[in-house]
Amino acid sequence: MTRRIVLLVTSPRLPAGLLSAEAWDACRAHPVLAAQESDQTTALRIAGAEVTILPVPSADALLATAGQTVIWLAGPTGDERLARELGMRLAREPSLAEMELMYGSWDPPGARLLDAVAVTERLSADPWRAAQTHRSLARFMLEEAREAVEAIETDDHEALREELGDVLLQVLIHARMAEELPGDERFTIDDVAGDYVAKMIRRNPHIFGGPEHATDDMDQILEVWERVKAQEKAERAGRRAER
Repeated sequence: MTRRIVLLVTSPRLPAGLLSAEAWDACRAHPVLAAQESDQTTALRIAGAEVTILPVPSADALLATAGQTVIWLAGPTGDERLARELGMRLAREPSLAEMELMYGSWDPPGARLLDAVAVTERLSADPWRAAQTHRSLARFMLEEAREAVEAIETDDHEALREELGDVLLQVLIHARMAEELPGDERFTIDDVAGDYVAKMIRRNPHIFGGPEHATDDMDQILEVWERVKAQEKAERAGRRAER
């Protein structure tokens, strides 16, 4: 029987153990190798998988492991170097083993936003960033928004992609700085996202409010939007007056 090496790639942005049925079946049926301990190896062991740490992974090391089928649990970056090395070795000596790539999980849409939040967190240690305030950065918010509008008006979609990233940077930086505000003034990027979601649901009952609110009448849709917006503004003013 031909030996089989399965390179199991998972998304580092999803909780450990959240794998496809195919991946779980493979991990329970065959030995799992990994370069280091992780939340994923812990989850696999808890589920009964046999996991062995191979501190210095290489094509030779994988080919030397016992068993007809082994699962290599790739690291967060996908272990492209190891996959390339193993692929080249098997291209020269195909009788040694078969190599299979298996995706155990995939990044959901918007997953890179988590990376953006993580990068912004790292940037908070930068001396220049630490010296800034919401007020000192306000001009950059205007500047980036203007440049995004300019890209829209000139139909420069490549520039628009870049400028939207710069606008996103401003949102993330201000939200991260807000975590350092005192008491009730403090908020996080999750608060910002949560407020956005709640606002969109309130203002779009024709989408989120069930069949009794369904309509394609643009005048009605806009009327509801403006009415709910006015209610939100009045409620916000009331809360401020109570302070």
